[in-house]
Amino acid sequence: MAEEKIYVTQPYLPPLEEFMPYLEQIWANKILTNAGPFHQQMEKALCEYLGVPHVALFSNGTLALITALQALRVTGEVITTPYSFVATAHALLWQNCKPVFVDVEPRTLNLDPAKIEAAITPQTTAILPVHCYGNPCDTAAIQAIADNYNLRVIYDAAHAFGVQDAGGSVLRHGDLSVLSFHATKVFNTFEGGAIVCPDAKTKQRIDHLKNFGFVNETTVVAPGINAKMSEINAAFGLLQLQHMPQVLQRRAEIDAHYREQLSGVAGITCLPQGGQTVANHSYFPILVGPDHPLSRDGLYEKLKNHGIYARRYFHPLIADFPMYRGLPSATRANLGQASHASDQVLCLPIYPKLEKNSQQKIIDLIKE
Repeated sequence: MAEEKIYVTQPYLPPLEEFMPYLEQIWANKILTNAGPFHQQMEKALCEYLGVPHVALFSNGTLALITALQALRVTGEVITTPYSFVATAHALLWQNCKPVFVDVEPRTLNLDPAKIEAAITPQTTAILPVHCYGNPCDTAAIQAIADNYNLRVIYDAAHAFGVQDAGGSVLRHGDLSVLSFHATKVFNTFEGGAIVCPDAKTKQRIDHLKNFGFVNETTVVAPGINAKMSEINAAFGLLQLQHMPQVLQRRAEIDAHYREQLSGVAGITCLPQGGQTVANHSYFPILVGPDHPLSRDGLYEKLKNHGIYARRYFHPLIADFPMYRGLPSATRANLGQASHASDQVLCLPIYPKLEKNSQQKIIDLIKE
């Protein structure tokens, strides 16, 4: 019998029979896209679930991020993190903006507010932080800097679905927040994304931009793109929402078991959770330090040899890729904490259907 393969994450799939009525309704409606009934229901349901005023659905998170930058007319230099998925910086290049990388905090691996002001120049127009692994940024400090320098703030909240801090949803911070509903995320629509908007006027502009700039059949007001979510994706999202309490509960259980079992293991550090009153446990990153018998890459290979596909997430840094490493802000000397984390991080498998014996196998291999 072939050995079981365990990946960092697997998409949560509700029972197929639960999805069939949605498909039958789509066939009956004969509306597949262009803000159909499920699309509209999904936007309303997300507003209620997330506790936010307006949501604009997208076909994926990257197009949502590009459109958020376009909607706010962001230009010039944008301060961002090197410790993220590469789409964060790619979206800036698509908008002809220059990424300016700033180092991260060692505790959260989020953009370090103490380093932001030194990176601001007359060309700086915005800050693009990431709620890394779903742990909230220091939003108060970032907003204070933005207000002082008249900068826009767009949060890459791809990991932060459902996360709350003491004041409510973390998605309420900044000018806009952008979500990803990719299959690897806590909440998925196969492929998808969204922009959380503070008011109806902003949402209307974003809705125009994601549909070629059309206002009506004959009027185009902006050079928009095609980034609309289909009815099938929206319907799947509506079904997913019904299962989120169980999904989040199981993720919390897996997270707690890792922390209990890995506490005190030489060279293994579990990132602390803080700054949120409701977590989503979207990832389980550990740092593999010099006291562990194996290096990070050695442990990665050991797990892989046993059918466990952990992920060095995020390695390399965005700043290490060819299109970015020539930037003055991309030097490792400027990004000490991010470089350290990138050299040591390993994300362990966490998803609702991860069996207890499979998780224990992972833990035992790390402890050996």
